[in-house]
Amino acid sequence: MTENKKEQKINIELPENVADGLYSNLAIITHSHSEFVIDFVTVMPGIQKAKVKQRIILTPQHAKRLMRALQDNITKFEQHNGKITETQNSHMIPPYSGPIAEA
Repeated sequence: MTENKKEQKINIELPENVADGLYSNLAIITHSHSEFVIDFVTVMPGIQKAKVKQRIILTPQHAKRLMRALQDNITKFEQHNGKITETQNSHMIPPYSGPIAEA
């Protein structure tokens, strides 16, 4: 490996307040020419209101890398655990007047 191609290692910290994660069953994705915005929401049955729990803003290049990484992980998951079946739970999602959700 040449000096220019040495792998750089990044020390990534996971703070306690982030380690538990947040549950989301809806992602609303919007974009402009320079960024993708993903709003993660938790929709509860019978509740007509939901709040964005977390917003992530990505460059288009990083959004594409994320898409590929998710696809790779879904493929590996399905090889080990079987095909993920998608269900239509539209009755769980309250009427929404914002952008069309994509999950």
